Amino acid sequence: MSTPPPPLEPVDETWDRALCVVAHPDDLEFGSAAAVARWTGQGKTVGYCMVTSGEAGIDGLAPGECRRVRQAEQISSAALVGVPEVTFLGLPDGVLEYGVSLREAIALEVRRFRPDIVVTGNFRETWGGRNLNQADHIAVGRAVVDAVRDAGNRWVFQDQLTAGLEPWDGVREVWAAGSPQSTHGVDTTETFDAGVASLEAHAAYIDGLGWEHFDPREFLEGFARQAGQRMGVAYAASFEVFPMGFGE
Repeated sequence: MSTPPPPLEPVDETWDRALCVVAHPDDLEFGSAAAVARWTGQGKTVGYCMVTSGEAGIDGLAPGECRRVRQAEQISSAALVGVPEVTFLGLPDGVLEYGVSLREAIALEVRRFRPDIVVTGNFRETWGGRNLNQADHIAVGRAVVDAVRDAGNRWVFQDQLTAGLEPWDGVREVWAAGSPQSTHGVDTTETFDAGVASLEAHAAYIDGLGWEHFDPREFLEGFARQAGQRMGVAYAASFEVFPMGFGE
């Protein structure tokens, strides 16, 4: 008999600004957008940063046209959960590599946005079973954790500071959504419908994948109910929490 997963502890929501940094348009919508809707509904400021524009994501569309379509869908999707600002870094989709250049690009956005919390996606090797995670997700998540620390160090990426930016060491935690090692959660019962709508806004991408019978609500319910059971609520989003304080 398998042991049930432990309860999820509620994340600390005593913050004002969050920056969500993920590899592709749609990454946040596959599970985290309902949490974003909760936070913006609380009056918090949330910004989105897409490392790529997902231009390699639709086999039937050339990258230039795909980039245009997916950026437009992401902007519309973000607006549905109260996010007015979406930044696209324009790095190449599908071939991201963890390294200094990726850390530098993300650190710049952290210094610019000055968040209290940074949200990214799962960057573990799998999703908890045998299904492997995608390479871009792993590269970006690893880079986010390091870039947050880079952003607070005046002597790392010094050239960014000549443009008037200052170091930012105010990020309390990085939250990796959907990690198989999640220990925390967010009750999304009241904002679940907004999360569904945000995923539905990626219609061209979903159609391009050939998912003829894909139902966004049914898909999201499966994961949200599982997380919700671990919190004692109807729906929830799960997160692995990485404290950014020294020695925590």
